[in-house]
Parts: sequence; structure tokens; C-alpha cells
Amino acid sequence: MTRRIVGSVISCIGLAAFAALAVVPVSGQSGSIAPPAMVVTAFGGAPSTYKAPRTPWGDPDLQGVWSSDDMSNIPISRPAQFGERLYLTDQEFAQRKTQIDRGIEQSENDADSTFRFDFARRAFRQTSQIVDPPNGVMPAVTPRAQARQMPRGTFGDGPLDWVTDFSLYERCITRGIFGSALRVIYGNGNRIVQSPGAVAMSYEMLSDTRLFYTDGRPHIGSGIKEYLGDSRARWEGDDLVVETTNLTDQTAFGVNGNGPRHSTQMKVTERFRRVADDILQYQITVDDPQTYERPFTVSMPLTPLEGGKLLPYDCHPGNYALLQSLGAERLEDRMLADDLAKGIIRPRRGVQEGAGVGAALPANRGRGAGGGTGVGGGGRGGVPPPTPQN
Repeated sequence: MTRRIVGSVISCIGLAAFAALAVVPVSGQSGSIAPPAMVVTAFGGAPSTYKAPRTPWGDPDLQGVWSSDDMSNIPISRPAQFGERLYLTDQEFAQRKTQIDRGIEQSENDADSTFRFDFARRAFRQTSQIVDPPNGVMPAVTPRAQARQMPRGTFGDGPLDWVTDFSLYERCITRGIFGSALRVIYGNGNRIVQSPGAVAMSYEMLSDTRLFYTDGRPHIGSGIKEYLGDSRARWEGDDLVVETTNLTDQTAFGVNGNGPRHSTQMKVTERFRRVADDILQYQITVDDPQTYERPFTVSMPLTPLEGGKLLPYDCHPGNYALLQSLGAERLEDRMLADDLAKGIIRPRRGVQEGAGVGAALPANRGRGAGGGTGVGGGGRGGVPPPTPQN
């Protein structure tokens, strides 16, 4: 896997140059179901009278560095035992709080929790992140989409013939819209800054930044497609409503941007509302009939990122992981041909053969030539480690 390097804190983005114009709503897909209004899950269904603070120019102030770390105990799809119940009972909620308290105690004493294995500190009552459909379950994927899964070069069966056999995440390009906000084991920060006419949202992992224009400008031409699409936004009371179109068909809606790749017709509608000084409710509706049998909506509270700063995520799209992986595949091609010429017929070695998760060496194996591990240290098509000398 590509090396991730944690470095110094990056600076905030300035957006003061955008002029304010009239708002122009964006129309949806033909036959689409209107996205639901904001479902505020932060308080377990209880009402809230909180009024968001305002920026100097009068817009609701969403600015801050928000995190999805507190979603670690809440699955995307709802377990069947909860049926159409969106919130936990008091007893179930007490059990969740106990689990989180134990997790905090364990993680605070675990040295690797500083930059990895981020953990929840706050309990919420949601039974699932999906709030629509009512059963909280991700809609079925169409046969067309099932055949278009995001490739996983470092975990697949191979052979790996080109960079397109790796996911966009493995290539350090993007994790997509929802994959960038979804809680994973680290790098869950989301920074929002505002100016008159524009809002910017930056993600910690892979360092994508999206611009939400609220100044009424039209979408770019329909023939232009972008990994994170083209976003236009408007204010509805305290809600920032962001509609994104012009997407490619190369990203996916899943953890780290994995899963079935959507179509170019997908429309994404996001809502942001500050519901407390320390809670930003975030909601996203996905509408793509070519990929999912029906639209669905995820809603989750985001809370302040511990430390309040995004850490740089230095990951280069032309990284050595691709060069080494493809080089090992071509070596395996030659080794298969050599064995066949000798009358040896054997199956192709798996991509991860000889290396565990994260390219950890298997038991009783040393390091390969040059001190490397994984592919270069006895892994798939690599050079076996030297025989120990007494």
C-alpha cells in the first residue's frame, strides 16, 4: 500500500474573492424522488431550538473542523433487529455508552491511537446511518452496477495489467464524495470555511477540497465530468443545500470509495445544518437509478475534530506502489513461462501471497533484499529473502 506520511498542519483556505449573486436552484433527474428534508439525528429524535450563529455577511456559520469519528459504533445499514426503528431505547443507549467508554479507556492507553485507529468519544442513539428508506438498509444494486465494482489491486486476485486495476484510493486520487466523509480508522477530519458566495469543504485523507458556490452561477456544461462532480448550493433557512451533478462513472459510494461504481447520471444532494455549538448535522441523498433500485439518504452528526486541525495526507498519484506491484506481476508472468517451459504447471501466485495485511511478513520469514517487505520481500513475484547464515 502507498506510504502515508503525517506532517505539519496545513493552513486554511481563503475564499474572499467570490461575488454574491442571486440563487438559482438546480433541477433534478427526470423522474427522481425529491430528497427528504433534514433528519436531525443528533438528539435521538428530540426537538432542538438551537439557532445557528451567523457570519459577518449574514449566512449561517458552519465553519470548523468536523469529524465523523463518533460514528464508529453506528453501522451504515441498520441491523434487522431494529426494523424501522431509527433510535435506540434507553437500555440500548446505555449499553452503547458503556462500549464507547471502554473504547476510550483502551484507546487512550494504546500508543497507536495518536495517528491511527481513531475512536468515538460520544454516543448517539442512531441504529443506522441510513435514515431513508425507513428500514435503514442500503437499496439493492442493479445487475449493471454489480458488474462494475471498484477494482482492488492490492487485495484482488490479479493479474494486474495496468493502473486501472487499482482503486482510485490505492492510486491516491480520491475516495469520492461519501467515501471521503465516512468514518474509517483515521483521517476523518472535514474542514469547512465560508466566504460570501462560496463554501469550501476539505477532507483530511487524500486532501480533496470541494467548492459549493452559492452565488447563483450555472452548472458547467453537461459534457464535462469530474470525480467529485460540479456542486451548486443554496441556503434554505439554516440548511446549506448542495446539489452535485457532472460526475464521472469512476467513483463509488462506499468505505474509502470502494463498492459498485455509480453512473454518470448520479445526482447527490447534501444538507448541512449546525444544530449545536459542537454538532454539525450532515445528510446526503444519492439518486442513481442505474446503480441503485431507489434513492437513499444517510444522515449523521459530525463533531469537532480533536486538535482542531487537518493533518496533511501526503500520497502521490504516481507512487512507487503501482510501479512495484505491476513490476512484480510482470516478473510472475516470466516465472510462469519459465516454469511451463520446464514442464511445471502451477497456478498463478496471488497478489498478497507471502504477505499479510499491510505487507506484514508471514511467520518465520525474514526481510527481503534491501530490507523491504511484502512484494519485494518474498511476496507475490518478489525476491525471496536470503538464507540465514550461521
